[in-house]
Amino acid sequence: MKTLNPKSLILVVLAMLTTTVLFAQQTGLQYFRSNNKDGLNVFETSKENDVEFDGLKVWVGGDFALQFQGLSHTNAGDTLPDIGNNFNLPTANLNLDVQLADGLRMHLRTYLSSRHHTEAYVKGGYIQMDKLDFIKPGFLSGLMNYTTIRVGMDEFNYGDTHFRRSDNARAIYNPFVGNYIMDAFSTEPFAEVTVQNNGLLAVVGITNGRLNQNVLNNPDKGFVFFGKLGYDKQINDDLRVRLTGSFLTVSDQSTRNDLYAGDRAGARYYNVLTYSSSDFRTGRFNPGFNYAPVGGYINSFQITPFVKFQGLEFFGVFENASNGNDEVGGAYTQTGAEVIYRFGAEENIYLGGRYNAVSGEDIDGAATKKINRLNIGGGWFLTKNVLAKLEYVKQAYDGDGWNGTDFQDGQFDGIVLEATIGF
Repeated sequence: MKTLNPKSLILVVLAMLTTTVLFAQQTGLQYFRSNNKDGLNVFETSKENDVEFDGLKVWVGGDFALQFQGLSHTNAGDTLPDIGNNFNLPTANLNLDVQLADGLRMHLRTYLSSRHHTEAYVKGGYIQMDKLDFIKPGFLSGLMNYTTIRVGMDEFNYGDTHFRRSDNARAIYNPFVGNYIMDAFSTEPFAEVTVQNNGLLAVVGITNGRLNQNVLNNPDKGFVFFGKLGYDKQINDDLRVRLTGSFLTVSDQSTRNDLYAGDRAGARYYNVLTYSSSDFRTGRFNPGFNYAPVGGYINSFQITPFVKFQGLEFFGVFENASNGNDEVGGAYTQTGAEVIYRFGAEENIYLGGRYNAVSGEDIDGAATKKINRLNIGGGWFLTKNVLAKLEYVKQAYDGDGWNGTDFQDGQFDGIVLEATIGF
């Protein structure tokens, strides 16, 4: 995606505001995940809809996030630069959601400011089809009662962790400050079909595996295929159960995959275990399996259980990423578990903890690399649109695979306070 000139962005917004388009509240959009507390624990958008289409509507929304970081770090050489207690760079998003026709909606997100890009930068967008009435009234309505089609250049639906992660400034769905260590998230050209019926769901999709698009001397000939099977049911007023399994595989001709390196906004824990102020992915880990450097290609699967009983939530992750070349080998496994308890008026306060660990080898027979992280904290929804979080985080690196690097016996820990707004 290309950088959007701030002056052009202002002109676009002003032009929209001066048209006769009706600006609706979020309830005026169909098959939509609210960008506030109402969007918590929403995964795929539901096929249930009580919004009647009465003309084109545009929702202009946004996100803002700011952290006060009080972290310290060490490693074997004790040579890391000092990092102090202070505010991080605030981040902001601009969101445009447009109800184009009955069952036809568009989404576009622009990063107005991020850790990686301080200038306005388009993240991506997609068009979502829950009805095909724009072709012909009632066209394939029996099929579309259960089916959603999404096409665009944006995040595609692999796994469930991306539904709970912070997307630059959109941090209101994430109960903690950081995302998972192996952060399965990428923005690529994609097409996907989702089918939901009586709690059962299935997803199948395809991308070209590329984060940045280029037709010049492009060696990438293959495709990335992904899918998901699951069950998500509100058993009764107190209990909801969800379990999904997702896969992603890259064809043997593809030379690129960015599943664990696709976030261009940047990780949340700033300047930890690095000498470079330009390293915007600190605290995360990318297995780095792509065809060119290691003779293989990434295969991944992710299993994610979710259970909510009254105010108590459990979200788990078991994930494996492997090099597709059997002769080279190499694989990493990620595990994670969150326990959250929400209480107070409308569950507007919560306490919880998350444990996240990654372990594996770059190739068969190589030294093992291990990372583990503990988060303990809580949050308070001042309103549906305003959330304040406080957490203690500790992350440690272990295993001979880190020997000779800045991560040998590396560790960071401390307190992070985050405030976020979403509307």
